[in-house]
Amino acid sequence: MSTPNFDFMGKRKYAAITSVALLLIAVATLFFNGLNMGLDFTGGSLVELSFSEEVSSEEVRNFLADEGFANGTVQYFGSNREVLIRMPPQEGIEQSNLGDQIFTALKVNYGDIELRQSSYVGPAVGEELTEDGGLALLTALIVVMLYILFRFTKQFSVGAVAALAHDVFIVLGCFAVFQWTFDLTVLAALLAVIGYSLNDTIVVSDRVRENFRKMRKATPIEVINKSLNQTLGRTLVTSMTTLFVLLALLFAGGDVIRGFAMALSIGVVVGTYSSMYVAASILLVMNITREDLLVPEPEESSEGTYP
Repeated sequence: MSTPNFDFMGKRKYAAITSVALLLIAVATLFFNGLNMGLDFTGGSLVELSFSEEVSSEEVRNFLADEGFANGTVQYFGSNREVLIRMPPQEGIEQSNLGDQIFTALKVNYGDIELRQSSYVGPAVGEELTEDGGLALLTALIVVMLYILFRFTKQFSVGAVAALAHDVFIVLGCFAVFQWTFDLTVLAALLAVIGYSLNDTIVVSDRVRENFRKMRKATPIEVINKSLNQTLGRTLVTSMTTLFVLLALLFAGGDVIRGFAMALSIGVVVGTYSSMYVAASILLVMNITREDLLVPEPEESSEGTYP
């Protein structure tokens, strides 16, 4: 199979405009709208109920709102008889008893209901999880930068971290724009996106370094284009197979895992793009040359030599 010959770097200006536009939208939306934080971060009650017959999640949500339980979410959990209720803290209600009060109100209205689970997350725990989640993302980016710095050069390190930050902000921006619930599963998906995108970026970087040493008379643009074309098949096959599994989870996995699958699906698509354009374009911006990647020759020792 012949290697394709796409001029990736010839379109880098259009890619840069697209990336900057997406990042501006993401940052602006995060600043003005913020994330729709789940109970893991805000605190509140989670109640899992089993009804004797199928119920409408919208009907249950409206009933709870009429009873004074505002801003809750109601999701199916396994079947249309299994319901998962997430309720943020309510004014004038003892938070530790919130789950029991929700169960009592629904039992009076719907009759035969079984309480499967009732748990409460305090605001202090939620605040700690928020801080730990942010530190986890920041630590991952710093460790990646150090790893790439020691394995390659500073140009590759900056390019890799820029690509990963690009991916994370765009995924967060999507959740802010559409106000999807951001919980611990989505945070786990973000960390997985960092790992997935890093793997793809390292493959491309390794081929770029190899080609810089082989193609002695080629320009940096020609070397990077050649490298991207050589790794294109592997990148697309890996991304597509991963995306097929994630789409299956997204459409058939149910509401509980939907946020995780959505974040990873967006991350895989954006991560594939960033490893080809963001990371590679940073190398050109930082004026990488063949000399930056040459292995230094060991100095000859003068011991044992005679005039």
